Amino acid sequence: MRIEHFLHLRCEICYPDVIDLFTSLIKDPLVKMVSLMDHTPGQRQFTRMEKFFQYYQGKFQLNDAEMENLIQSRRENQKRYGPQHRLLLTQMCRERGLPMASHDDTTVEHVRDAAGEGVVVCEFPTTLEAAQTARASGMRILMGAPNLVLGGSQSGNVSALELARSDLVDVLSSDYVPMSLLHGAFHLHHHLGWLLPEAIRSVTAHPARIANLNDRGTIEVGKRADLIQVRDHEHVPIVKGVWRNGGRIC
Repeated sequence: MRIEHFLHLRCEICYPDVIDLFTSLIKDPLVKMVSLMDHTPGQRQFTRMEKFFQYYQGKFQLNDAEMENLIQSRRENQKRYGPQHRLLLTQMCRERGLPMASHDDTTVEHVRDAAGEGVVVCEFPTTLEAAQTARASGMRILMGAPNLVLGGSQSGNVSALELARSDLVDVLSSDYVPMSLLHGAFHLHHHLGWLLPEAIRSVTAHPARIANLNDRGTIEVGKRADLIQVRDHEHVPIVKGVWRNGGRIC
């Protein structure tokens, strides 16, 4: 492929087989980052239970009885597996020097616990308080570019726009919409007044540094010449050319 890809392991800590799956992949040199996730209903992303019902009934067409069984199963798995799996995952990541992100932190305690585990990224904080605590703890704050461009969270959590206005966003994630990265960076520049170099760093230098990709992310002598040429047409970024390691590929 013309573009270089790596692996970001998103680990649902309450899933019974997550440790076996993680162990089977951890030695792969393509693995560059790990996220610790817990989507148990009633907390973090799904603090509001109506959002949990909306998501799962809308996506999987579950009836009320099936939803109750799912909720009970998820909560039992959290009690049985969550704490010990998180402990094992963080230990293995620290041993291998893999950067960790804590997903959907909601409370001050979530962030402080993550910082104590060596987590370096607060990934999609759901509240202003969590983001503020992450900043005070020295963690990088990652938000979804689609959230930023659309002006709000589909789950009803704190918006990336609000956090960016308070200088509480360091990195933008594509969050399943790759083109949103470039649009998000230019959105920071045009609509929030960020200097263009700082806005672009949210999708280049900052994520590269977090993932220990020290050979890229900035235009410097001795680093890879991975570049894109962009034309800003009426506040819409249009890609005109792409170079990988100095060679044009598009």
